[in-house]
Amino acid sequence: MDFLKYAVELVAVLLLALGIKGLSKVRSARSANQLAAVAMGLAVLGLLINSFGTSGISAAAWIWIIIGTAVGGVCGAITAQRVPMTSMPETVALFNGCGGMSSLLVALAAAFYPKQLDAFGLVAVVSIAISVFVGAITFTGSIVAMAKLQGWLSTPAWMQSKARHAVNIALAVASLVAAIKLIADGSGTQALTLLVVASGLLGVGVTLPIGGADMPVVISLLNSYSGVAAAAAGFVVGSQLLIVAGAMVGAAGLILTQVMCNGMNRSLVSVLFGGALGASASSGGGGGEYTNITSCSVEECALTLEAAERVVIVPGYGLAVAQAQHTLREVTRSLEAAGIQVDYAIHPVAGRMPGHMNVLLAEADVPYEQLKEMDVINPEFPATDVVLVLGANDVVNPQAKNDPDSPLYGMPVLDVQQARTVFVVKRGMSAGYSGIKNDLFELGNTSMVFGDAKKVLGDLLGELKELGVSKK
Repeated sequence: MDFLKYAVELVAVLLLALGIKGLSKVRSARSANQLAAVAMGLAVLGLLINSFGTSGISAAAWIWIIIGTAVGGVCGAITAQRVPMTSMPETVALFNGCGGMSSLLVALAAAFYPKQLDAFGLVAVVSIAISVFVGAITFTGSIVAMAKLQGWLSTPAWMQSKARHAVNIALAVASLVAAIKLIADGSGTQALTLLVVASGLLGVGVTLPIGGADMPVVISLLNSYSGVAAAAAGFVVGSQLLIVAGAMVGAAGLILTQVMCNGMNRSLVSVLFGGALGASASSGGGGGEYTNITSCSVEECALTLEAAERVVIVPGYGLAVAQAQHTLREVTRSLEAAGIQVDYAIHPVAGRMPGHMNVLLAEADVPYEQLKEMDVINPEFPATDVVLVLGANDVVNPQAKNDPDSPLYGMPVLDVQQARTVFVVKRGMSAGYSGIKNDLFELGNTSMVFGDAKKVLGDLLGELKELGVSKK
């Protein structure tokens, strides 16, 4: 049985590695995700095969395993079908929380039923302490992150004071003391209970003060935590796949967190301990009211697009909120049929998470070759006739390069202002996550097209068809 278990786990590890590698490209992402799911299914199968030869497993336990598998599978299928793209960060946070809770429960089960501790000794006890600590933080922090993104929870006023740091430090010290006590004794209900409670409250205390704009960064970090907890749980139960998968998730989560921090010109320390970026906007530069806004109609926008040779689309969160990606694709098909070159400029943190816009546009069958990363598309803006900005804000703000006093200064942005004409589709003049005005809106080559992105694009498609653009 052991040989069969290890063989199945080895195959699962290889399939998981191939699946993660395939996620690096949009074309192979769907099949890669399915491959990774098969790998996890094989891992569960390997564990069950090994359990057939283990004594003491009752029929009731097998019934619970079957029920749990069925319920989890149904919940996952329903979630995958019904969750809109705009709620994907919340869904990721929930999944991170479930992963953290799973590792926590595995560690607690091993601690309360320590049959394997003799086999692993100190390694198992240390792994239990790490899995409980990180798993509890991941679970409570992820639930708070999900609730804040959903608008169910807001930051209490006292959580913005410096006193919260003292509380969090006290909780961290209590967790450390409980972990040391647990490792020293090898077991102990009191130490384990203190570790669960203190680390769970620490997850709440660290996540609750963070603003909604920074929450995607926190979700990426919590994703890394869930990987660390899973790897620790792998040492507890002796699962090579959990160790490998947890290590890969932990490393990938840290890399993604760093990418997001760089894309927002924020350090991880400032995100975790400095409060929301919007809170600092009033004390920095970049404030003020708009005094020179030029607005135009959909008809004027269509006429300009008709005369263009190259158009660049800049998608943002507003496009995802309006669920307008399919309408946008119809507009670009019309332009392409008329011989107009169309590309899409993708900022690393456009939307709510890295890759958000890529997945949104792939859903509408936008060719992957047309998705240009920021470093690739920025030198091409001076040769672009029209830029159509859809719901993006801070990622196209010239203040990031022109105003040293701006909170955005130093943040990498799309240089759309260098194009000949810029149309910005927005519902109103609300600010982005930074809470400051966007100098792009007042430039001479920029015109605002006010309205819901889906309606504006639908009207634009109608105007283009009337002009016969697709037949040009």
